[in-house]
Amino acid sequence: MKSPLMTILHGLTALLFTQAVWAHGGEDHGDHAPAAPAVATGQTASPQRLPDGSIWAPKPAQYRLGLRTIRALAQDHAQAIELNGKVLPDPNAGGRVQTTQTGRIEAGPQGLPVLGQRVNKGQVLAYLHPAASSLERGNQQATLADLDAQYAVAERKLTRYAQLEGAIAQKDIETARIERDALKRRRDAIRGSLTAPEPLLAPASGVIASSSASLGQVIEAHDVVFEIMDPSRLMVEALAYDASQLDGLTDASASTPTGTVTLRFAGAGRQLRDQAMPVLFRVVRAQAPLAIGQTLKITAQTARTVRGMAVPRAALQRLPSGDTMVWLHEQAERFTPHIVSTMPLSDSTVIVLKGLQAGDRVVTEGANLLSQVR
Repeated sequence: MKSPLMTILHGLTALLFTQAVWAHGGEDHGDHAPAAPAVATGQTASPQRLPDGSIWAPKPAQYRLGLRTIRALAQDHAQAIELNGKVLPDPNAGGRVQTTQTGRIEAGPQGLPVLGQRVNKGQVLAYLHPAASSLERGNQQATLADLDAQYAVAERKLTRYAQLEGAIAQKDIETARIERDALKRRRDAIRGSLTAPEPLLAPASGVIASSSASLGQVIEAHDVVFEIMDPSRLMVEALAYDASQLDGLTDASASTPTGTVTLRFAGAGRQLRDQAMPVLFRVVRAQAPLAIGQTLKITAQTARTVRGMAVPRAALQRLPSGDTMVWLHEQAERFTPHIVSTMPLSDSTVIVLKGLQAGDRVVTEGANLLSQVR
């Protein structure tokens, strides 16, 4: 049987143990959330999206993602417009070879030219043998036979008059000679139309851009047989639906999957085409070859100015709602999204009109990787 003293000691021990269990150490019972996720010792930290939509990314993860930032700076920039254009050859450095009549294609002195082959102005590219029906050919042969007979008569008449020189007036001899020569030219012209082919000449120096010719092919009148262009002299035609935006157009640029194209404003038409005004640019420099008919998205600068912050297009991210956002590097390891309003500046740069403040650090490289963090 336990004594009253031992009973009291056991009760105090149980009470102390219960308090220790309910008040165990290391737990934060406050309402403040941690600034960053806890990382187990010895594990590599990975970027994580926080409940407020921002992203926590430790320094090693930022290095692996290749993140780069710039500080936003408010400046006045030339306002730009975006146009859809198409590559065209310079009309003064190329042309088309078309037929004037129906005929059959035959090879030129150096054979038929192939795509990409360089040719010179006036070079014979092919021959066209006129195609005539049997009735037309028979009429031409009959005309030729008649001219042969008339020429023979005129030749004998001139010979007889020459033998009687002195007895016949000199003017009659000259008239007979003129008649003989005229008949000879008519006969040669008819004979040439039956046998001599029509040469197809290059209208300009350049390279063969397109060819629809093959040996023995029958070509209809006005068909395009060859197209010639100079790859170093190209132009881009665009359509502008707001003529007021064309004031002060100067330089322009366009981007392709393999490089950038630098353009210079050449002129604009004054007659609408499909309710739009045609605008012409000259290609100054292209980092990659361009093809005739290739479509380009052009960013052209105007004389108007607008105040904003220039950032690369790579910094822009599209939200499911359709808004445009950028990532700001607000803390050493924290990135927050900000919705912005932009307008084009060049093919690789935009102007942020709203959503940024001067001095903000905008993520310019790796922004798409940040958007994929979950």
